[in-house]
Amino acid sequence: MPQVNLDEMVEAVCAGRSLISFPTDTVPALAACPTAAEQIFAAKQRSPEKPLILMAASVDEVWDYVVGSEAERVIWQQMMNRYWPGAVTLVLPASDRVPSVMNPKDPSTIGVRIPDHTIARAILQRTKPLATTSANRSGEPALLHMPDIEATFPEVLTLASEALTKLSPADNLEAILLGSGMPSTVIRWMGDRWQVLRQGAVLVEE
Repeated sequence: MPQVNLDEMVEAVCAGRSLISFPTDTVPALAACPTAAEQIFAAKQRSPEKPLILMAASVDEVWDYVVGSEAERVIWQQMMNRYWPGAVTLVLPASDRVPSVMNPKDPSTIGVRIPDHTIARAILQRTKPLATTSANRSGEPALLHMPDIEATFPEVLTLASEALTKLSPADNLEAILLGSGMPSTVIRWMGDRWQVLRQGAVLVEE
């Protein structure tokens, strides 16, 4: 797995040339430019029935990718204020800005999340929203350690140690790289209520 600096990572993923991997508050992410999301499905050997998550650095960047009534947006904003940044993914109606390849089975919806993670948000601030999923082969446990990710995905770009240190305090770097080790909780807007699709790192009641 080539290790690069932040500028090189941002340029490569934004151009759609490479997949990247970076730590988050849950498990390490495998990420691509949304329009090049098919690279993730190919690398993970992932079924198109399993959608990807759009990860962003701020709430403002999410709104262009979802569509709903004014009343719905108020409800969604309340959930965002409560759980973001954090380990909760909201599945909302997708706008036409979301490439259908991110959710081939049901392109009408998109999962969105703002991670509570210094390094992840620093990268996303530069790249803007990315298509993401956990860094592992489909059906296998999430890979939590960089050597394992390097062995499984040798073509994927990661940040070199000095680049990671610049983005996060060195004395806390090891803990930040690990994250919680648990996937995000996923909840879907059903038009009049929320439905919990997966209980993960954060307990959410319907």
